[in-house]
This record gives sequence, C-alpha cells and structure tokens, in this order.
Amino acid sequence: MYKCSSCGYSQPRWLGRCPECGEWNSLEEIIIDKNAVTPAGRGSEKAEMQKPVSLESVEAAENVRFSTGIAEFDRVLGGGATKCSAILLGGEPGIGKSTLLLQTAASCAKSFGAESKILYVSGEESAAQIKDRAKRLQLDCKNINILCTNRLEDTLNALDKLNPTLVIVDSIQTVYSAEAGIIPGTVNQLKYCANEFIQWVKERDSVLIMTAHVTKEGSIAGPKSMEHMVDTVISFERNDDEIRFLHAQKNRFGSVDEIGIFSMTEKGLVTLKDPANLFLTKRTENQPAGVACTPVFEGSRVFLVEIQALTVPAKASISRIYSEKVDSGRVARVAAVLEKRCGLRFSDQDIYVNVAGGVRLTESSIDAALAAALYSARTDIALKNQTVVFGELSLAGEIRPVTKAKQRIKAAQQLGFNDVICPEKEKDCTKVENIKQLVKAVFGK
Repeated sequence: MYKCSSCGYSQPRWLGRCPECGEWNSLEEIIIDKNAVTPAGRGSEKAEMQKPVSLESVEAAENVRFSTGIAEFDRVLGGGATKCSAILLGGEPGIGKSTLLLQTAASCAKSFGAESKILYVSGEESAAQIKDRAKRLQLDCKNINILCTNRLEDTLNALDKLNPTLVIVDSIQTVYSAEAGIIPGTVNQLKYCANEFIQWVKERDSVLIMTAHVTKEGSIAGPKSMEHMVDTVISFERNDDEIRFLHAQKNRFGSVDEIGIFSMTEKGLVTLKDPANLFLTKRTENQPAGVACTPVFEGSRVFLVEIQALTVPAKASISRIYSEKVDSGRVARVAAVLEKRCGLRFSDQDIYVNVAGGVRLTESSIDAALAAALYSARTDIALKNQTVVFGELSLAGEIRPVTKAKQRIKAAQQLGFNDVICPEKEKDCTKVENIKQLVKAVFGK
C-alpha cells in the first residue's frame, strides 16, 4: 500500500499528490503485516463496542499518585505522578532529559521494590550507554528493564509481558510502526505511536513518560495534537550551564504555576535547597543604576528576582524595545505611563530589559519594579541597596494592590530587604498609590 505520511490516507498505487490533504510527494510505500498493530487492538480484528452510561452512576475516584523520588519533579507534576496518565517532557538536546528520567526510574525502582517493574525504552542510545550513565551517576539499576528498539510492536509486546508500573520512552520521535510507514518522526507516526502507548497505560495503573524533541524556537516538535493527547506537558529549560528549570505547560491533575529548579552536577540533577535568592546578583558594592528587585510567585513559592533595564539614544530616530524575559508590550506600556505621568521621555530611546537568572516574568506585580528600573536607567540614579518594589501599574499611573502581598513582604524581609515599597499598608513598608509617589519613595524628592 501507499500511505500519506501527513494525514494517513492510503491507496494501492502511488500518486504525486495526496487526494486527502493535498501534500506533494507524501505517499510512501508500506508493507501490510498481519501481525502489526491495528487500530482495533492487538491480536483481534474487532473491538468491543462501548455504550454510554449515566454520569450520575459513575463513581468518582481519587487520583492515585506515587512519588517519583525527586521533590522538584513531584512539585511540577502536582504532588507526584498520577496513575493511568501520560506525560510529555520536552527540552533542547543535552539539557538533561535522559538524566532526569534515569534518576526518576532509579528512585521509583527503589521505592517500589521488587513488586513493581520499570521499563526504559530507548531509541537513541544503546543499553551500554545508559548503563555507563547510571554507573557515573551512582544509580541502583535493580528492577529497571531496558529495551533499545525503534519498533512500536517490540515495545508493545514487552509491555504486555512485563506489565510495568512506570514506562519511559526516550524519545517518541524515534518510534515507528509499519502501520504508519517506515520513517520515524512524521506527523502520522507520532500521533499513531503516541496513541498506542497512551491507550495501553489508560487501561492499567501505569504511568507513561515520553521525551520529545524541540524546535529551534523552543516549542515541542511535531503535531500540536500530540500535546492534546497527553495529560501533562512539561518543558525543560536552562538559564546557564548549571541551573535547569522544569515547568508544566499543561497539567490535568495539578497546577501549571509550579516551577522545579535543579542544578546539574557530576552526580546528575540535584534539587536546590534554597532557591529564593537564586536570581539575585551578589554584589560587594552599591547597586548600579537600572536595577530593581521584586518578589514574584511561581506556584506556591516566592522568589526574589532582579529586573535590569538600559536606555540608549535610538539609532536612526526609530526607538525599539529588546526584551525576552518580560513581554515587550508590557515594557512599552510602562514606559508610556512614565512618559505621560512623570514627564520622562522614552520615545527617542532604545530600551533593553533583562531578568537576572533567565527566568521569564508574566505576572502584573512586576510593573512597579519595571517602572523603577526604567526610571533609574533613564536618569542614571540607582535604587538604594536592599530595596524591593512590587505592585501593578495602571494606565492612569495608579499603583494597584496584588495578590498574596503579605507572603511577598515576608519573603523579602527574610532575605534582608528592609525597604519594601508597595501599595499595601503593612508594618515596615512604604505605601504608594501612584507612580509619582513611587518615584519619590524610591529616589527621593
């Protein structure tokens, strides 16, 4: 048969263009195998017909979770891995996806004991390479089964025989099935193979973790529908050679606001014990101009981050904003409010904004600190040491209250920031209500 690699359309002869989706040169020759996986189910030609039931008669069960043995991984998952769920882990090459999953497999094997089994399916590395990594990381490999193959049928047969509690597929782009063509990584292959794995774990008390390649923009490669098929989508990022960030883009069993922070060492990924001041720059001298600190919430934890701003005369009289970690639209809005309410001109300036540590900031509480950093950069007047600023800035120049203000103030004071400027009336805090009061409180009259 000739099957389209984009939409799955098949017919007995080759065509230059697929009649179904219109793609050119997408029909590929496939071999019909009676023993291959069929959509109706392995080993059977017919599937049992499902009938609708009353929702009222369905018994709601609590999500049964188990710990992965890695605290930051459990935090991002919402308290642990949920049984009968599928997890998709994406990250750039060499960031540590395989290391994280191998450590997870070893931790789960240790906690499960001999009763439960773990299957690690590798389509990119040999068994010897994985064993060398486990030996280098000093991991116990008991109760971990390794399978190095790219064929979907081999993996499904191994799953039926072992019935593991945890299934790790590294990576889903390397798996292929004869039913969907012979070239791995195509859209049809990804959807077909991922669906077979997901259906297998949904029928059992197992957890599936699949790694995925990413594009140069940082998004998960392949069809967007694969992210809709799984229960949890986790992104693995870095800010330098050592620090790694783990955060959920989708989670059906928990929050997507939590962030996991690791440090890459010789013994693998290590959880940071005190990440609250991770994003602060340690200085022996006074703070330079254009820098402002603010407390932000990531899930249930407060981090102190440092916003850095720089303004220079615009080239060719066309001003631009260069900002990756803070939305450029937010930067333009705050600069416009400063220009309108404080008479400080930014329309002829190129604006550069960065966040120390490489963390991305999205919440509205950073508006006041961003305004202070821009004002400081434009006037070349530095903020006082041990000063933090937070609050939402409106277009009218008002500093609006934000959620969880007491927790932010407490976290800042615990780290030695004794000058807290915010829209809240709390002990040892300076309350401001508009942008002019903020400028006077931060920089003086």
